Amino acid sequence: MVLCELCHQTALSFSIAHCNFNLRGAESERDEAFVQDLGKKYGVPVFVKRFDTGQYGVLKKLSIQEAARELRYQWFEALRKEINASFVLLAHHANDNIETVLMNLFRGTGLHGLTGIPERTDDGHCLRPLLHHTRTEIEAFAKENHLQWVDDSSNQSSKYTRNFFRNEIIPAVQKVYPQATENVMHTITRLKKTEALYEQLVDGVLKKLVIQEGTEAKVPIAKLLQYKDTSLPYEVLKKFGFGEKQVPEILKLASSESGSFMQNDQYRIIRNRKWFIITAVQAPPATIIAVEENTKKVVLPYGVLQIKRMEKAAFHLNTSPLVAQLDNREITFPLLVRRWKEGDYFYPLGLRKKKKLARFFIDQKLSLADKEKVWVVESASRIIWVIGYRIDDRFKLTDATKHMLQFTFLPQ
Repeated sequence: MVLCELCHQTALSFSIAHCNFNLRGAESERDEAFVQDLGKKYGVPVFVKRFDTGQYGVLKKLSIQEAARELRYQWFEALRKEINASFVLLAHHANDNIETVLMNLFRGTGLHGLTGIPERTDDGHCLRPLLHHTRTEIEAFAKENHLQWVDDSSNQSSKYTRNFFRNEIIPAVQKVYPQATENVMHTITRLKKTEALYEQLVDGVLKKLVIQEGTEAKVPIAKLLQYKDTSLPYEVLKKFGFGEKQVPEILKLASSESGSFMQNDQYRIIRNRKWFIITAVQAPPATIIAVEENTKKVVLPYGVLQIKRMEKAAFHLNTSPLVAQLDNREITFPLLVRRWKEGDYFYPLGLRKKKKLARFFIDQKLSLADKEKVWVVESASRIIWVIGYRIDDRFKLTDATKHMLQFTFLPQ
């Protein structure tokens, strides 16, 4: 009510949004009617949304409070876009902030959790202009301006965690420390400043530590371990969607065998000798593609494979690993272009004996992420080219070659 009055007194163009969560029966209907009358008082539009909060909470496995929060923020943003509003104004105040900080403290949190409710949401669309004012100040303003309001009866029940802190914990603390509210507010302000400095320093270290190479990131293990007794390993993990509970895992990974990894739904962290290689986890595409004799191009997940036929007299030798020039008389169609698999072997160019691809990759010092991108070209159950690395010696060009088949891989 105070926020509405302030918007009115400052001549802002505003609308009112009301959520009816259908949780308190007749009282919920009373609140909706009260807000409709408020819109008439100020002469502004009122938007009302009714929710089946209980069902949503069951479907999403959320508590009633979490479900209601998720529903209202989703609707606020959708409504903001629909009516082309600049911001959503929320009426959180200093006491709400103190409750949040204390709840985070007892639940377990890092520095950020002790900075409380932000003045604006990450997307910048939701603002909290009353965050630095206490409930006492807000109630005084309401009385001075003869504002009416209605109380939510559920606020009196301490069965909800926030209400327990509001109704019991904080009043008990204030009996020992009468200035507790003001002291916690000052502490929150100092911690916000501390966090700002901390993030500035951490960003500087991360820019030197995390090396971006295309779609992958590399972190030198020895340098990261210099910070193992600080929060820096967590800051590295946080960039890729991991939580603080995974810090012991990455420290353990540092002493694991090369090729070991940990992952979440989005990223995989692979130990590759002296490095952590961080790469996106992607759903595997089709693993086998049939290639007919007249095919000229094959699209792969990481590039395009071009196929060209020519007479031996019309070509120039190309030694690029991205090009395979093979004796056409030894090749039988249809070909298969597929991901490599365990047990695969071929005869690497220059060798007269077969070698398993897994061993070949070790010799080439390929990381796990590199190996996952390897495809092969197969003819009559024989690998003729490990794409981008080596052709099979049995299909090399010789003095007897008359017709050549050339493959060119164009990475993307």
